[in-house]
Amino acid sequence: MRGQHEKEKEQEHHIHEGRDERGASDGDREEGGLSLKSGSGGSGPGFEGVEHSQRPECAGGLETSDDAGVTLVGGHTIEDQEIKYGLSVTGIVHPDKILSNAKAMEGDKLVLTKPLGTGIISTALKGGMASEKTVKEMTECTIALNRKASEQMKIFGAHACTDITGFGFIGHGLEMATASRIGMVIDSGKIPLLSGVMDYAGVGLIPGGAHSNRRFFSCRVEINPGVSGVLMDVLYDPQTSGGLLISLPPNQAESLVEALKKEDGVRSSIIGEVVSEPEGKIRII
Repeated sequence: MRGQHEKEKEQEHHIHEGRDERGASDGDREEGGLSLKSGSGGSGPGFEGVEHSQRPECAGGLETSDDAGVTLVGGHTIEDQEIKYGLSVTGIVHPDKILSNAKAMEGDKLVLTKPLGTGIISTALKGGMASEKTVKEMTECTIALNRKASEQMKIFGAHACTDITGFGFIGHGLEMATASRIGMVIDSGKIPLLSGVMDYAGVGLIPGGAHSNRRFFSCRVEINPGVSGVLMDVLYDPQTSGGLLISLPPNQAESLVEALKKEDGVRSSIIGEVVSEPEGKIRII
């Protein structure tokens, strides 16, 4: 057991050395935000479990780090009954190039760069009800980086941005509305959705996090009578590796969407606009 561990640690050392050499040329980029390095941590049922169960996860993490221009510089392994894997990322950003969620402006258009529904489909997958096609689409969506979208939005003069993750579309949209002291009007018919998500939500395959999000955020959401209750479940759904919600000048929104159509893994849409009132609230029409 110990000999196997030492062997893997030696292999890990060589991998990290190789990434350091390749990463050296990636360390001088002109982007406003740059991830420099990451450290990994994982666990499995004994070291043999790491060898056989986590090798795809580790390889995927290394490949994605490379795509993001990040150098993997270290890590550790623990013994546990459950498989765990994660990365801790360190980066830099120029203070004059920070794009926060606090500068959305009245009249801006809102662009969402990934379809919603990963939490609901993951719940369906755990219940053995998700189709192979749906799981494939969700996987492709979650492994796609937001890098291309973040690069393009700067070209088209984005005023504000946030990523859609655990608080769902509604929660993170409200964070932007509150920080920017504006309101949002969202067109329910233009929100991109993963295939099958409305069906799964319709039969109650809703993760607990969505219910928590609804309880916390619904007091600041106004819903037109014609909006589907099932769609609202999707809007509260916590996302894994969700897309970006971008606020930008109205005359640039279509150009951004067209530019993103040329990028792999980006499925964007203009979903609404920024209004002055009601401040700190979202209206779904």
